Amino acid sequence: MYPTSEFRRGLKIEIDGTPYEIVEFQHFKPGKGGAMVRTKLRNILNGRIADNTFRSGEKVARPDLEQRDMQYLYKEAANLVFMDLVSFEQLDLQVEICGGKERYLKEAQEVRVLLYNGKPIDIEIPISLVLEVIDAEMVAKGDTVNNVTKAATLETGIVIQVPSFVNIGDRVKVDTRSDEYLGREG
Repeated sequence: MYPTSEFRRGLKIEIDGTPYEIVEFQHFKPGKGGAMVRTKLRNILNGRIADNTFRSGEKVARPDLEQRDMQYLYKEAANLVFMDLVSFEQLDLQVEICGGKERYLKEAQEVRVLLYNGKPIDIEIPISLVLEVIDAEMVAKGDTVNNVTKAATLETGIVIQVPSFVNIGDRVKVDTRSDEYLGREG
């Protein structure tokens, strides 16, 4: 059981037999009565967002979640296919429940797959990844007075905004939570 004092972004909780991930939370004290915790929760099974308010000190259940290290193999129709690194068994995960994280997957990349009651429901990818730029817009020469950015396509197919000095073939570090450029890697 988790008390509300342990709430943080990314914490997985269970309410009425459904696993949720805390997206946002805020402690507040109304005019009268005890303190409360207002939360925005993402249903891990279907990705829907729900708002919920808890009384301070209230406890919520810990879901039956298991994490396994797996290797991403390929995308097949609306599914992503992963291979367990220990048992070598393959399992499918629906693209729609990954919440956009699938855009950062490369073939043979190792990821942590989250299972709820033995069924795959989500993937965990690193907070930042280094990816190669495969296409980038051209910027007019001399247009460097202001912080000029341009669109760049990375090796996984995702398009992000990068500074004008980034070229095709450069390796850039990207924040996978916000799709932000963090810097160039040697």
